[in-house]
Amino acid sequence: MDDRQVATLEMMRDQVIPNSPFTAFLGTEITVCSDGVAELEVSIRKDLTQHHGFAHGAIVGCVADNACTWAAASIVGDVVTTEYKLHLLAPAVGEKLIGRGRVLKASSRLVIAAGDVHAVTGEKEKHVATVLATIIPVTKPAKS
Repeated sequence: MDDRQVATLEMMRDQVIPNSPFTAFLGTEITVCSDGVAELEVSIRKDLTQHHGFAHGAIVGCVADNACTWAAASIVGDVVTTEYKLHLLAPAVGEKLIGRGRVLKASSRLVIAAGDVHAVTGEKEKHVATVLATIIPVTKPAKS
């Protein structure tokens, strides 16, 4: 993704996810990416769980992080996370995880985003995590 071009749903599906090996390995599907909001889904497979059968916290964290960064990318273009605070609220048990991110404040140098992760079984969603993230736009180094 070009650092000047904001992310779109199509760009995320066609370029970003296929070129992000870990995200592609998770089978991530993005459903919303525009105007500072992003939503994505990851099916909870056995190989993504920990010894109690819950989705591993690292997977929950990845879903939370991607939701926030992709929301930010929809406003400022290519980004990276500098930090996030993840609160695990309940075991992530179900068929899939849904991550929803939203930009709280954006500037040319810094984006603050928040998000939530829900575990889904059938039509029922359970809130399992919340996140607050600091994200920065990627700038290409100057050519010398």
